[in-house]
Amino acid sequence: MTTTRPTTAPVTVFGPDFPFAFDDWLKHPQGLATLPASAHGTEVAIVGAGMAGLVAAYELMKLGLKPVVYEASRMGGRLRSQAFEGGQGVVAELGGMRFPASSTAFFHYVHLLGLQTRPFPNPLTPAAGSTVVDLEGLTHYARSLADLPPLFAEVAQAWSAALTELGFGDLQPALRERDVSRLKTLWNRLVPLWDDRTFYDFIAQSEAFSALSFRHREVFGQVGFGTGGWDSDFPNTMLEILRVVLTGCDEDQHLISGGVQQVPLGLWAHAPEQITHWPKGTSLARLHGGATRPGVTAIARAPSGQLAVTDAWGTVREYPAVLVTCQSWLLTTQIAVEESLFSQKLWMALDRTRYMQSSKTFVMVDRPFWKDVDPATGRDTMSMTLTDRLTRGTYLFDNGPDKPAVICLSYAWMSDALKMLPHPPNKRVQLALDALKKIYPTVDIAGHIVGDPITISWEADPYFLGAFKGALPGHYRYNQRMYGHFMQDGLPAAERGIFLAGDDVSFTPAWVEGAVQTSLNAVWGIVHQLGGQCPAANPGPGELFAALGPVVLPD
Repeated sequence: MTTTRPTTAPVTVFGPDFPFAFDDWLKHPQGLATLPASAHGTEVAIVGAGMAGLVAAYELMKLGLKPVVYEASRMGGRLRSQAFEGGQGVVAELGGMRFPASSTAFFHYVHLLGLQTRPFPNPLTPAAGSTVVDLEGLTHYARSLADLPPLFAEVAQAWSAALTELGFGDLQPALRERDVSRLKTLWNRLVPLWDDRTFYDFIAQSEAFSALSFRHREVFGQVGFGTGGWDSDFPNTMLEILRVVLTGCDEDQHLISGGVQQVPLGLWAHAPEQITHWPKGTSLARLHGGATRPGVTAIARAPSGQLAVTDAWGTVREYPAVLVTCQSWLLTTQIAVEESLFSQKLWMALDRTRYMQSSKTFVMVDRPFWKDVDPATGRDTMSMTLTDRLTRGTYLFDNGPDKPAVICLSYAWMSDALKMLPHPPNKRVQLALDALKKIYPTVDIAGHIVGDPITISWEADPYFLGAFKGALPGHYRYNQRMYGHFMQDGLPAAERGIFLAGDDVSFTPAWVEGAVQTSLNAVWGIVHQLGGQCPAANPGPGELFAALGPVVLPD
């Protein structure tokens, strides 16, 4: 599982907190685990039909269990692809939209379903074609970093040097090579040093940035590290930012052609070739008669010792195991969860999760007009745009010359997202168009818009209350409690049988790989509880957790 690989091996989301090879575990020819025949057909509840819930349901079904999936809103969770009316399959990606190649467990399922991908049009990448950076009223057109004023290269060099000061040059080779001993030694040393310090503190105190002006830090905050970590990320713990960079989540990103919601929906409909107990051709959809159960309103310990799940219509069913994949705040605002099911320490962790606001506004346009070359300048008519104006990030999606195209007029976080929150879709579009008019005064974007806009504010959705977790300084202990909860042998009997998964349980929030990996942890936990075991040649996360698990900081 942890064989050292060459230094040329790709970067993957291999830890660093728990360096377990989920991708290898998934593809092993002996499978994930086996269950005793007496457990076959046993019902287990899955609360939430997002990526975490459906990965777990799919894998548990393959092992011979009967997952019962509950969903209060839409299948797919924050992998939400909304089609434009009459748009020939053209979609707006309201949640996750860019997926780093390092997300190897997630891409296991993308490839299983035969879905196509293409590079995401991030700033200064070939997929974007051209990029415009607009700050303090000055607009810069570029195809690469070299085309921008020297200040931007100085900022990029300072960021690279600051990471080197932190020991990045030793960390990433250890991660590439999956050298578990070296990676854990290096990472565990950093955890207590950086858990209590913010991203901004790291920038401001680094030798690389302190030798430069405040303007350099300001530009870094406006234009961002990687693909969008603007100053909205500055209050977060530096550990969270370092994980993103270390595991390659901020680079080599791809989109799913036709919409990423195809992945969870595909798992719902897919009949695996290898399946235990169930007849060939069985899928989650078939086991459910085509639809999920309604949303969950209560979870409690039944007199039988099993877990009683109450749905929105008052139906109560009992299960030996329940996997909860919704965002943690819903366990007190939408679902009445019996308090004794979790320790007070875990309740503290669940309640202290901090969700970041996020809004997006999309329009469909008649064609990818931005590719037209302005004869006066020789430049693209419009470009992927980063700005300090209200829109923040504007992304352009070309679906081919004969298809309508999509513009994400604005992708904003935190305070920028809250500025959009009170406004209806048309007002959001107008605000975005007014801001972009100052950058592209001669471009008639509105004249190309067809159909109705699509917009979202995740913090306004009662089933999410925010887009994704952003860990604050001091939150490592909370994360460690949530992440390790699937290891239940040491828990009191009253707290066993209910499991957690989702990207907010993971150490890599906002990235779907964290949802997949925590889901697979929960699969192991449920199988273990029901008497199953992993092949000796393919040990699961539970077998290796004691040796590889996250460092525990003292309370």
